[in-house]
This record gives sequence, C-alpha cells and structure tokens, in this order.
Amino acid sequence: MSAPTTTTGDTPMTHRQTLEALSGLLLVLFVAMLSGTVVSTALPKIIGALNGSQTQYTWVVTATLLTATATTPIWGKLADLFNKKLLVQVAIVVFLVGSVVAGLAQTAGQLIAARAFQGIGVGGLQALVQVAIAAMIPPRERGRYNGYLGGVMAVATVGGPLLGGLIVDTSWLGWRWCFFVGVPVAVIALILLQVTLRLPTVRRDNVKIDYLGATLIAAGVSVLLIWISFVDDSFAWVSWQSAAMVGGSVLLLALAVWVEARADEPVVPLDLVRQRTTALAILGSLAVGMAMFGGAVFLGQYFQIGRGYSPTEAGLLTIPMMAGVLGSSIVAGRLITRTGKIKPYILVGAVVLVAGFALLGTIDHETSLVLVGAAMFIVGVGVGMTMQNLVLAVQNTVSLKDIGVASSTVAFFRSLGGTIGVSVLGAVLARRVTEQITTDLAAAGIPTSGGGTGSLNIDAMPAVVQQIVRAAYGDATGHIFLISAAIAVVGVLAAALLKPVTLRTSLDLPDAATSAAVAADAVDGAPAFDQVDVDAVAKETSARR
Repeated sequence: MSAPTTTTGDTPMTHRQTLEALSGLLLVLFVAMLSGTVVSTALPKIIGALNGSQTQYTWVVTATLLTATATTPIWGKLADLFNKKLLVQVAIVVFLVGSVVAGLAQTAGQLIAARAFQGIGVGGLQALVQVAIAAMIPPRERGRYNGYLGGVMAVATVGGPLLGGLIVDTSWLGWRWCFFVGVPVAVIALILLQVTLRLPTVRRDNVKIDYLGATLIAAGVSVLLIWISFVDDSFAWVSWQSAAMVGGSVLLLALAVWVEARADEPVVPLDLVRQRTTALAILGSLAVGMAMFGGAVFLGQYFQIGRGYSPTEAGLLTIPMMAGVLGSSIVAGRLITRTGKIKPYILVGAVVLVAGFALLGTIDHETSLVLVGAAMFIVGVGVGMTMQNLVLAVQNTVSLKDIGVASSTVAFFRSLGGTIGVSVLGAVLARRVTEQITTDLAAAGIPTSGGGTGSLNIDAMPAVVQQIVRAAYGDATGHIFLISAAIAVVGVLAAALLKPVTLRTSLDLPDAATSAAVAADAVDGAPAFDQVDVDAVAKETSARR
C-alpha cells in the first residue's frame, strides 16, 4: 500500500538546466566509481604496507560492495519519499567521511571498517544518480544519455587505476592519497548540485522504511560471504561451522523474504521483482556486476603480482577494457535512442561478455599482453552494452513514482552480484594460489613456513620465492575468469528471454500520467503537467490548431 503522494509546485527544468544538473550528477557518479577503481592497482601496495593477507585484500573491496549493496534499496526507497537532491548531498557527505577515515587507517582491519562505512555513501550515490536522471529525462531519450554515463564510467575506471598507480609510485604522496584524492572532487560535486539540481519535491504521509528487511538481507549475505572467505582454510567444507553459517544465512534470507512480503513499504518489493522484465534484468545484472567489479579487482592484481608491473603500468594495461566500455556504451546508447529498441543490444552485449571472459580464462603468467588486451576490450564492450541498459529496461516498465525503488532494486542485485563475485572469486584465487605456492616451494626445497605465502608484500621476499608467487598468481587468475564466463552465461539466457519493447517517450507511464492529471484537476481545479509528457501535449495542441 502506498501512502498519498503530493508534489510541490516546482517549475520544470529547462533543457539548459537539465544539462547543468546532469553535469553535477555525472561528477557524483565519477566520484563514486573512482573510490573503487583508484585502489584497484594500488591495493597490492596498500595491503603489503599494512602487512595484510589475500583474504583481507578481498575484503577491502568486498566490505564496500557489501554495505553499498545493503543500503542501495534503502536509498532508493527514500528517493520515492523525500527530497532527492538532499539525499544525494547526504550520500556525498557520508562518502567524504568514509574516504578520510580510510586514508587515516593504520591496519588492514581499520581500512576494511572504513571502506564499509564509505560503501554506505557509495550505495546512495549509485542509486540516487540513476533516480535523479530518470526524474528528468524520458526513457527513450535516456538511451543517449546512457552513453554519457558509460563515458564517465570509462574515464573513472581508466583514470582511477592510473591515478592510483601514480599515487603509490610517487614517494612524496603515498597510498593514503588514494582515499584523500576523491575528497575535493566530492566537495565540488556537492556545491555544483546545490546550484544546478532542481527536482520536484515529493512528500508522502505515513512513511514506513523497511529497516528490518534491509537488516535481514544484509545479515544473510554477510554471513554467506564470511563463510565463503574462510571455508576450507579455517574450517572444513563439511563441519559444524559450515552448517551453522550456511544454515544461518539461508534462515536469515528466508526471513527477509517473509518480511518483504508483508511490509507496507518493502525495501525490495516482491511484486516488482516478480515482473518478467525486472526479474530478467536482475539475473543479467548479477553477471554484469561480477564483470565490472571482478575484472577491475583481479586484473590489477594479475598485472602487478602475476606479471611484475608497477601500479602505474598496471593502470595503463587496463585501458583496453575501459575503451571497450566507453565505445560500446556511447554507440549502443545512441542507437537505442534512435530506434527505441533495447533488447538486441543487451543480448549482443551479454554474448560478447561471455566470449571476453572465456578468452581471459586462457591467460597465465606468460600470456602475450596483446591477447590479454584483446580479451579485456571484449569484456569492456559487453559491460558497456548491458550494464546501464538493464536498468533502463526496468525503468521503462514502471511509473515515475516508483522509479526510485525500481532503479535501486536493479542496482542492489548488481552490487550483490559484484559482492558475491569478488568474494567467491577471491576465495577461489586464494585457495589455488596457496596450494600452488606450497607445492612449488616444496619442489624447490624451500620451507613453506618461511615463504611468506600469506603475505602480499612481494618486495620483501627472496628472488626465488618472488618468482614462485608471481607464477602462482598469474596462472590462478585465468581459472577465476573461466568461472566468470560460466556465470555470465546466465546473463545471456536472461537477455534472450527479455520481452521486446519500444522505449516510451514520456517521463511517466501514460496511464499513470493521465491519472495524475485527473487527480490534480479534481483537487486544484487546474491542469497538472508535472508528470505528463510535455512534448506529447505540445504536439497535440499544435495538431488541433
């Protein structure tokens, strides 16, 4: 049951104002993405400096993704209830605080905790930017703007690793500036949005936020990820610890579904998830989430630890993937706006994504960089054609008043896919690397207790041990990308089952827009155009004349 909705009399934004506000929103998106990519090439150095392990390496990334995933649907629900502009600004402030605390961390544990707090802000930004854009631009036109979103994503993902590499390679800066560097950019975005962003304020009575559902979802996923990280290392697959953690996770998630089915304002509406387009977009987003996060995290580690390149060089070597994202998102976005069709581009992108992962699955510590670059480019093309367009497909099926929860639901499952993907792939990588290093050290006659196999501080190891560790990481990375390819096949199936539709040219669904106008006439005795397709009204008036 939805509470009554009233909209303030805010005047519609002009085209120029829309572009100005869009620039601020894109800057916000850039800041959110930069927080993850800037550390992708720097993490080996950061964890090495803090004497962290491979498990902690994974959790520096997973902690951010987990809290972002858990809070994304809450931010989306709040966007349907309160002022969107204020919520964006609050998310920026949370992100700023988390960035500063992360930069001041003294241990790997402190860094993981700070990154978890930072993820709360990231969750808000990744959901609210989509919501704000959807409130300004109709779905048909939004395809073109998705090209700009893809461009920002590509710049952040290319520039982030490069910037992170340069920071850790510059002695007078140090790795802490990987977290401080986003602070001034976020402040600029905060000021820019205050000046340029103008969105109608929506107020609803008897607001209810499903905190219990969100808590159960976060707890269930967290327990599952903790089990994945420690199973077969701290305890066996078949043990009371495994039974307790897996059983507890299943119980918590089952309770979450029960709560969501009965909540007045569910954080993840089950009726929306049951819709064909939304359900299939969720499946596709899980695969894309793994591609977006897993690729950036483990490729940076592959180039540095597996191949021996510096952080700056590792950032440069990831450019092919981002070039693929940038080019495909812009081209596909413009074609979608021109034709109004979206399914063909999502389907082709999903197939390309599987092909790219399969090719990456063949790499080892001696693979030609040309082949690695070609595989990364193909993966980038797949991500660029699918990621934003899956959100757009869902936004096209819901009314304007539900755009926040719909967008955040897809973003939630995309982040969940990335969280699970990074955690699972990181756990698999850690197991394979440990086994191979132990075997190779024993074959070389080196005691494993002195090999430092659990540390990522490669520079502190003897030359012979360094060579063994690098070969182990280089060879194991290909295996985890084969797993990614297998999971990405689910995205192909989901894309193939999507219903072919033509994107609407109105901000709201026609029926919803008509109902809103009729309701406004009944209450105020005057037309209401805040949720009606203004272009369609203008065309109709012109035809009558």
